[in-house]
Amino acid sequence: MTTSATHPATTSVQQRTTRQKRALDQLLAACADFRSAQELHAELRAGGARVGLTTVYNNLRSLADRGAVDTVRTEGGETLYRRCESESHHHHLVCRLCGRTVEISGPVVERWADEAAAAEGFIDVRHTVEIVGTCRQCVRARPRGAVRR
Repeated sequence: MTTSATHPATTSVQQRTTRQKRALDQLLAACADFRSAQELHAELRAGGARVGLTTVYNNLRSLADRGAVDTVRTEGGETLYRRCESESHHHHLVCRLCGRTVEISGPVVERWADEAAAAEGFIDVRHTVEIVGTCRQCVRARPRGAVRR
């Protein structure tokens, strides 16, 4: 998994608010874990929203570009989305079994990334850090002797 957490961007361009955007925004606010565009689309449709999958993708891309949602790329290459809880740069701990997500800061990682980039003459650097494991609840629920992934 690859995670991307960005600082919310301020923009002077006014975004048009549509009923589809409002419905997606409300759904994202209610979701605690990362979801695919297809999952979000299905949930919107099940809730009675008349919205196309392309519209969901476009709105998610716009939200991600503005830093309003975080993205995680699965090992299979699918992008998952989640509403940012924090307005500052952060990383995530993600449970590979249940999807539970915890936002974390990483000052040591930030310093290392800055130092590594500077040592090679890079500027305007962005980075992603992924920490994927199994959360405490899933470990407790796992049958004894189950193989770790």
